[in-house]
Amino acid sequence: MQLEGIDHVALAVRNVERSANWYVDVLGFEPRYEEMWDGIPTFIGKGNTAIALFPLPDDDSKSPACDSGIRMLHLAFRADMKNFLCAQQDLQRRGIKFEFQDHEISHSIYFHDPDGHHLEITTYDLEGRAPSRPII
Repeated sequence: MQLEGIDHVALAVRNVERSANWYVDVLGFEPRYEEMWDGIPTFIGKGNTAIALFPLPDDDSKSPACDSGIRMLHLAFRADMKNFLCAQQDLQRRGIKFEFQDHEISHSIYFHDPDGHHLEITTYDLEGRAPSRPII
């Protein structure tokens, strides 16, 4: 498979609006997909890089930054459809279990590395594909 690069990093934050505004104001990111998913996650991006901001559960809202609540949720790589299909076949061949998800604007597969980090491969190349089911 050939990956195009990192698509987005998912972060759990105390205040989604405050964090989104900070990335927009300080780093020049722009809001993306504002009409999707009722704002959860909130996507912001710059060029080919994006950040998906997820709210912390209420019980973690006052936790310090070093606490496990504020963390990277997953690392997402982008691929075209050909390589998205190759990735699924390669993972199956290696015995690595993955979960398919239809995000309406993209399709993704989720799996874990040997240390348990949550990884995603996503494609926005959906032309001619039926929604809500795995490609293979």
